[in-house]
Amino acid sequence: MILTRNIFLKNFKNKVNTKNINKDLAKFIKNKNQILNSLSNEYKYSYSNIFIKKFKNKFSSLRIIGMGGSILGMKAIYNFLKFKIKKKIFFVDNLVSYRKNAKEKNYLNLIISKSGNTLETISNVNLLINKKTKNIFITENKDNYLRKLAHKLKSEIVDHNDFIGGRYSVLSEVGMLPASLVGLNEKKFKQFNNLVKNKKFINALILNVANIIFFLKKKKFNSIIINYDENSDDLFRWYQQLVAESLGKKQKGLLPTISTMPKDNHSLMQLYLDGPKNNFFTFFNTSESKSNKLNTRELIKSHHYLKNKNLCEIVQSQKIATEKVFNEKKIPFRSFQILKRSEETLGELFSFFIIETILIGRAIKIKPYDQHAVELIKKNTKKNLQSY
Repeated sequence: MILTRNIFLKNFKNKVNTKNINKDLAKFIKNKNQILNSLSNEYKYSYSNIFIKKFKNKFSSLRIIGMGGSILGMKAIYNFLKFKIKKKIFFVDNLVSYRKNAKEKNYLNLIISKSGNTLETISNVNLLINKKTKNIFITENKDNYLRKLAHKLKSEIVDHNDFIGGRYSVLSEVGMLPASLVGLNEKKFKQFNNLVKNKKFINALILNVANIIFFLKKKKFNSIIINYDENSDDLFRWYQQLVAESLGKKQKGLLPTISTMPKDNHSLMQLYLDGPKNNFFTFFNTSESKSNKLNTRELIKSHHYLKNKNLCEIVQSQKIATEKVFNEKKIPFRSFQILKRSEETLGELFSFFIIETILIGRAIKIKPYDQHAVELIKKNTKKNLQSY
């Protein structure tokens, strides 16, 4: 079915009861919270267009420093839409030794942490920025380390919305400020207002949530992404955090795994087809029009069926063939085919997966907005460092 003008979706084939999900979605949309508000065009950013213009043409490279939801959304945007982005972007999202590029002197640093106290972000900032660098900090309007540092460095500060956690923040300041700085149109990402009027989108959303709840009841806990578009790998790393951190509580949840195709046909596919039946799958590909065409002159006669074929056609053929085998083996899957790479498409996907995840959490009676278990590691790490 055509989900939107940008996305084609084949739904799961199970016949499931959608009545309760339908009611809950209507209730959820009616009582719009800050997260839903951030998906809409009514959301008010804590920065202005004047602020964007102040920095937009004053740097050649953007260096984003953050962890988890503070950076995964923009990585997804960059890799999905990099053909539209002229600026260089560097992502610092782990603790490794970074070499400073002596040739690159025109960095703008964007430091993002909701709490302002993220250990890894503080450590990387300590190594990479100083008074001489151009810096913007996104953090809560509270007494925290990064806010104090920003004042000390006389850097710009953009307030992080207190009510939006990192993994839900991609269409708030956290994702839209860097997107705007590198020339993307933030307004085009905001598709929620159109989507809630789209019956096909709403029905597909309800059906997908009901199916995933059905799988959970059948003890299918592994949500495996069969991704045929390498430029969407970071979209699914964002999705991975969204699902795992939102739903992994009270011995419940899903384990989202990313499988990059077609290379995983030669490693993991055998397991998916003939291994344990505790998985369900999401196929994903884009309809690219341009890719390298095979050199027909060099083809041996036995493989003449490859004549005039390009790499996208080969990959799409593999996807269709794999879906056919999944159908024959009655392995549950849904399939997204992206018809156009754009801000609108990505905004639609972000909205779909965020609402889907929250509705699953509500249905299995867990709070999808916190992550208390992870906080224990942070506390213990601090104790260890204090004892050295």
